[in-house]
Amino acid sequence: MPVKKSAMSFTQEERAALKEATQERKIVWGKNRADDERAVLAKIATFPEPDRSMSMRLHSIITASAPVLSPRLWYGMPAYSKDGDVLCFFQPASKFKARYGTLGFNSAAKLDDGAVWPTSFAVKDLAPSDEAMISAIVKKAVG
Repeated sequence: MPVKKSAMSFTQEERAALKEATQERKIVWGKNRADDERAVLAKIATFPEPDRSMSMRLHSIITASAPVLSPRLWYGMPAYSKDGDVLCFFQPASKFKARYGTLGFNSAAKLDDGAVWPTSFAVKDLAPSDEAMISAIVKKAVG
């Protein structure tokens, strides 16, 4: 008899993300910004290209645009928090074998614009105009 796959089974990538999240919850984020940033940069260094260079560019844009945000890891992804809440994050394409990375914003982001607004953006490349747009979105998200 074939084994039935449970509706609650996770992919290998999802299980890895949950394991990373469990480890990250043991860290007291926001205690030492320099240590937090080192942890984020160390994680980014493990990403395959082009995720690594994309993550570094986004890290630079986000930290320059909103110095009030604290870098941290969130499910193994570079994330940026305000008052302990993750505001935005970068999900590299390699994390879930996607065709593009995603810059995402959580509900703490102040992006409200009418009844419908975007909360994530596919990122395949970053031209100067894209960097300016991301900078503006991050500034708006911070409020």
